[in-house]
Amino acid sequence: MAIDKKAIEEHIKGILVALGEDPEREGLKDTPKRVAKMYEEVFEGISYTNEEIAAMFDKTFEDDLDFESDSHDMVVVKDIDIFSYCEHHMALMYDMKVAVAYIPNKKVIGLSKIARIADMVGKRLQLQERIGSDIADIMEIITDAKDVAVVIEGCHSCMSARGIKKSRAKTVTTTFRGAFKEDSALQMRLQMSLMNFNQKGEVE
Repeated sequence: MAIDKKAIEEHIKGILVALGEDPEREGLKDTPKRVAKMYEEVFEGISYTNEEIAAMFDKTFEDDLDFESDSHDMVVVKDIDIFSYCEHHMALMYDMKVAVAYIPNKKVIGLSKIARIADMVGKRLQLQERIGSDIADIMEIITDAKDVAVVIEGCHSCMSARGIKKSRAKTVTTTFRGAFKEDSALQMRLQMSLMNFNQKGEVE
């Protein structure tokens, strides 16, 4: 379903009035239109299902790959920057870092597509926990991999700018599928791969 920008403009105008503002004053005249345009961009992902996002970024490679059926070779893409909006307060979730890991099942996805998937999933009214499960679902659809992990760390302005106002609080969520759920050694390998290493190969 397409985003209705005209309806958003009218509702934003109503919110300004409810706040006690004058939507006709110079600084606010074009605000409803600007907000509607921004919402069309930052909530783009609402218009697509996980299956449609999977079809959008379904670019995999099979040639010259030699993965054994019992192999636990792991692909990890980390430090993917995204933002989203909390569905409870429509507050910004920011400084979000996403890491996606999977064990290939005879094919691999183009690396940039993983970042694009994370970005599109974030462009919804979301919960951080659901962002992880949505990304995992889409990765499974595209790659046929059963072993997928998504780790997300982020800040929530519904905690930092209002309410309890803890500006340094961060939320970490993990989504484990397949072997990542049960294999503690695999979980440890993933944890090590997510740590920062200096040029000498030492953990910082």
